[in-house]
Amino acid sequence: MIHPYAVAGFLLAVLPLVATPGASLTLLVRHVGDGGGRRALPVVLGTVAGLYVHAALAIAGLSALVTASSEAFTAVRLAGAAYLVGLGIWTWRSAGGATDRRAGHRWRRPCRSVHAQALLANVLNPKAASIYLTLVPQFVAPHEPFAGQILVLATAHALLIALWLLVWAWLVHRASRVVRGARFRRVTARVSGLVLTGLGIRTATA
Repeated sequence: MIHPYAVAGFLLAVLPLVATPGASLTLLVRHVGDGGGRRALPVVLGTVAGLYVHAALAIAGLSALVTASSEAFTAVRLAGAAYLVGLGIWTWRSAGGATDRRAGHRWRRPCRSVHAQALLANVLNPKAASIYLTLVPQFVAPHEPFAGQILVLATAHALLIALWLLVWAWLVHRASRVVRGARFRRVTARVSGLVLTGLGIRTATA
C-alpha cells in the first residue's frame, strides 16, 4: 500500500494545478449561476469521473503510448481544444435564451448533459492526463502493486478537486442570491463562454 507521506506529497504537488482556473471551474460557475447549488453535483461527478478515466488509462499504459507518439498526443490535444471552443460558443449563444425567473421561463439543462460536459472537458484535457504521466510515477513505490497505488492517488486527487469545486459552488450560489434575475445568468454565461473558448484556443496553440 502507498505510504501516507506519498499521498500528502502528491496532493501538495497537484494543489497548484487544481487551484488554477480551468474548464471544470468555468462549467461549475456557469451552471451553478444559472440553476443553483444543485447543479454543482453533476459537474463535480463528471470531473471526478474524468480523473478516474485518466487513472485507468495510466494503469493500462495507454496514456504513455499517446505521449510517446507526438501525432497521437497532438490529435488528443486538438480534439480537446475543438470541444472547448465549441462548448464556449454554445455557452455564449445560450446566454440570449436566459430570462427572468419571475416571467416563468428559465433556461434549463438536464443533469446528465452537465455531467457529460464536465466528463468530456476533463477526459480531453491534456493537462489532466499529464498529471498521471509525470507526477504520479514520482509518488508510487516500484515494489508495491502499481494499480492500487494509482487508484489511491486518484481518489485523493478526486477528493481534493471535489472539495475545491464545492467551495466555489457555495460562493457562486451566494453571489447568485445577491444578484438575482436574468442579467446575472446572461453575464455568467457570456463570461463562461469566453473563458471556455480561450481555454480551447490556448490548448490548440500550446
